Amino acid sequence: MAPENRQRIDKWLFFSRAVKSRSLAAKLVTAGRVRINRDKAAQASDLVKPGDVLTITLDRTIHVWKVVGTGTRRGPAEEARRLYEDLSPPPVPKEEAVASAIAPLREAGSGRPTKKERRQTDRLFGKD
Repeated sequence: MAPENRQRIDKWLFFSRAVKSRSLAAKLVTAGRVRINRDKAAQASDLVKPGDVLTITLDRTIHVWKVVGTGTRRGPAEEARRLYEDLSPPPVPKEEAVASAIAPLREAGSGRPTKKERRQTDRLFGKD
């Protein structure tokens, strides 16, 4: 049996409210979306202890959590937040995210040729 200060990763993810069920936590781990101290968690039975740093990929976001303690039950959110310390980088402000998502403008004629321009090039080289 594992010592008291260690806990299965799927149980810990469930108790910390990272996922809604232990089966979803197990699927998350086996899909390779959880790292324990930079190493991929191979199985749902891998153990975590206080001091471990978890990198969890959930819905296009990356959470970096330091394990502070192990849980005994899935309690309220306040109790779950005491199980970890959030080390995630702050989210990008919306203004910067939108600005980087817009394609840069380019001058007319600097892109791919139009169909009309391709026909003119074909005529020029005699490829009718």
